[in-house]
Amino acid sequence: MILAAGLTPAWQQILVFDQLFLGEVNRATEVHCCASGKVLNVGVALHHLGASSRTLAAGGGWSLAAMQADLQQLGVPCRWITTSVPTRVCTTVLDSGGQMTTELVENSGVFSADELAQYQHAYLEEAAAAEVVVLSGSLPINAPETYYRDLVARTPGRVVLDVRGIELLHALHSKPFLVKPNRAELAKTLNRNLHQDADLQAAMLDLNASGARWVVITDGPHAVWVSSASQVWKLQPPQIDVVNPIGSGDSLAAGVAAALDAGVEVLEAVRHGIASAAYNATQLLPCRLDPQRIRDLQTQVTVSVAK
Repeated sequence: MILAAGLTPAWQQILVFDQLFLGEVNRATEVHCCASGKVLNVGVALHHLGASSRTLAAGGGWSLAAMQADLQQLGVPCRWITTSVPTRVCTTVLDSGGQMTTELVENSGVFSADELAQYQHAYLEEAAAAEVVVLSGSLPINAPETYYRDLVARTPGRVVLDVRGIELLHALHSKPFLVKPNRAELAKTLNRNLHQDADLQAAMLDLNASGARWVVITDGPHAVWVSSASQVWKLQPPQIDVVNPIGSGDSLAAGVAAALDAGVEVLEAVRHGIASAAYNATQLLPCRLDPQRIRDLQTQVTVSVAK
């Protein structure tokens, strides 16, 4: 079983425009709303991949009811910790003419100490039955920087950790199985310039040395990099026509976790994750995946040893 866990879901608005003009009145040609945010995206993706999974999230207010209804309609099994603050609303703006995606992100509200404790208790209950855990997303602004570190340390299964910044650096001490920040997030986390591939590879190996067994670095439509303690690989994703890239990183995490749970070795699991991300980017709503199309795309993902 796979657990998708995180504290900062979102109710997502997706607005589509033929062309977006800043500073002017713009009328959307399409409007869609759905449950989203990293934790829910991973849960939705796992469900569509056919994996045995559960999702643990925290939410409150009118947006909680909306997210619960959406996930129920999709059939995604989810456990909620109810918070006193409403769950954030985020907006994706798609400019079809300019082929531009703009994300307007609301930060999560403040959780009480009791709500953070409730979530930790529920997490430990759920993680005890999971072979793989995908732990992802930002923390509420008042949560301890070591919150994820403490969860990882008490997780019996393999952890796929999709976080950044100081939370990631602290969590490395608990030796997560796999971490997957993107290239820009890693550069900001380490306060380094990672424009050159050699610098990126060195930074990845530093994460391995600090506790991560595997490191996976995404970079939008570009190559995905994977490292163990002694080796780095470069994986090239398939060519696709992008509709909406939002949720592709979450689809990658879910694809990796589903393959790991099925007994697939890591590099092949990452290939499955890359194919999942690629398929997601061709769809308007995030993480509504098609396993057959993903299998087809996976054959187009190439792997080479980094030089």
